[in-house]
Amino acid sequence: MRKLKIRDLTLRDGQQSAFATRMSQAQIDRVLPFYKDANFYAMEVWGGAVPDSVMRYLGENPWERLEKIHAAIGGASKLTALSRGRNLFGYQPYPDDIIEGFCRESIASGLGIMRIFDALNDVDNVKSTIKYVKQYGGIADCAVCYTIDPKYPPLSMMDKLKGKKTPAPVFTDEYFLDKVKQMAALGADMITIKDMSGLIPPKRVYDMVTLFKKHISIPVDFHTHCTPGYGLASVVSAIAAGADVVDTNIWNFAGGPAAPAIELIHIFCKKMGIELDVNMDAVAKINKELLSIRAELCEFDAVKQIAKPFNPLTDTLPAEIDALFDRAVKAALAVDEDALVDACQKIEAHFGFPAPNEFVKKAEIPGGMYTNMVAQLKALGNEEILPRAMELIPPVRLDAGLPPLVTPTSQIVGVQAVNCAMDEKNGKPLYTTKSVQFVNLVKGEYGKTPVAVDPKFREKITGSPVETNYDTSKHVMQPNPALEQFGGVKLAENTKEVLLLELFPQVAKDFLTKIKAARYAASGAGIAQAAEAKAAAAPVTGPTIDAPLPGKMWKYLVKPGDAVTAGMDVCILEAMKMENNIAAEMAGTVKRLLVAEGDAVASGAALIELE
Repeated sequence: MRKLKIRDLTLRDGQQSAFATRMSQAQIDRVLPFYKDANFYAMEVWGGAVPDSVMRYLGENPWERLEKIHAAIGGASKLTALSRGRNLFGYQPYPDDIIEGFCRESIASGLGIMRIFDALNDVDNVKSTIKYVKQYGGIADCAVCYTIDPKYPPLSMMDKLKGKKTPAPVFTDEYFLDKVKQMAALGADMITIKDMSGLIPPKRVYDMVTLFKKHISIPVDFHTHCTPGYGLASVVSAIAAGADVVDTNIWNFAGGPAAPAIELIHIFCKKMGIELDVNMDAVAKINKELLSIRAELCEFDAVKQIAKPFNPLTDTLPAEIDALFDRAVKAALAVDEDALVDACQKIEAHFGFPAPNEFVKKAEIPGGMYTNMVAQLKALGNEEILPRAMELIPPVRLDAGLPPLVTPTSQIVGVQAVNCAMDEKNGKPLYTTKSVQFVNLVKGEYGKTPVAVDPKFREKITGSPVETNYDTSKHVMQPNPALEQFGGVKLAENTKEVLLLELFPQVAKDFLTKIKAARYAASGAGIAQAAEAKAAAAPVTGPTIDAPLPGKMWKYLVKPGDAVTAGMDVCILEAMKMENNIAAEMAGTVKRLLVAEGDAVASGAALIELE
């Protein structure tokens, strides 16, 4: 009997897609004893937004999260993380010595599988991670990022007379197969079709799995989301096509922006005569606890719609729903996409999973990107710009060379769309406010985009029409000062902390500083002196340079007494995890810096006073 392996996503992608990655270690600890008995092939528990979020929002150590899960699970399931190739877990390319150190420390901390992808599908960007993951004993799971071509507007008669043509499709099956073959040749141990947007319909995934199985000999995994309504049907189609592994979530964290439910896949596999080596009793125990955890995470719940309770081992399907499963299996085997999608959507509707999100489907973005933008804009108090920011994603993406929308490019494009929406709101031209990462993407530092960036646009954004690749020789390590106020300890005291500082400079700096402060205060060696009370601030009388969007002051590029000119970058503001250069709109001399580095600022807040 054919066996199907399951990669459970609940503790990483599941909570990231549905709950803005707010699941605490204490909540995870409550389900780990049951996970040890569940017999999943793999558990995705790390990577993606987890390391950043646990520091940023929960004050927890990402390395400890991985180590604690490994201590509880042991060898029962392989622990897996999502890595962004040369970008690792961060938002910029890194040199090989950092990639090597990161892979070494991850595997030593319990990681079994590193799922490696590049947001541009630039295979050159995954070479180093494959090499080091395998060197230190891990499994290199290489993912090709599924995406689709934009819907180009129809050509006018005048355009046709001028000889203009609609661009040929870029993201063909042959395009994806070429990427997969290249990764297999580099030593990939398995291949994942990574459909981060949930946009792959059942027939397309059937064709791709069949094509990959024909041309490569390593296992094929399929990863998708349910947001636009294809998720469950496409997973069933991938199974019918011969996928070796599929990714699922557990019931109370499944559906909507997340992946399909393992409980539904369990029923499908029974009907298809496929063995699923998962202990569904243990899954039911995990699911019961997840319901309580979901209630605790309600303020971050992107869906606020909980499916009806269901346990496939103890609950009987109504006859009409059982018939829908049979119809779906028949349709999957016949590659009848319309019938399969219809049956699967009716099954999900019966159980109360979220209906297809047509808005996200039309915008062609990943559910995780959407929920992350919602959560961040809500926290920043700018929810009203979300609809316009969503409208701007497709043109911004096209301007940037048509990158697949997966972290970090989804974040870079999403933040730039927000920046453009804020520019509009403030009466400024689009691209007045640009993140450092967007500039670097257009420059070429992230690698080769699927289509070439228009040199005129590149010059507008970067100052030069010439494509410039990332130069590892120019990488400068993050400052690692001694914290004299906390006994003179270094900000980062070991390799793992140095890696956090490299990948998440501002977030890790804040996190590590708090850790050292708490440890020093608790040690009895002394109490850190209270910060001196700020002198009453003199009124601002001169012209000011203001924040064009809400965020956190990252770094000043000028000091009091410096002369500035109109258009000169004067500071860097962090917003939505991106660094945004803020330029002076007028000439003058810096009189005062009005907020401290690390402080949160509102849109329109005065940052620098001139004279």
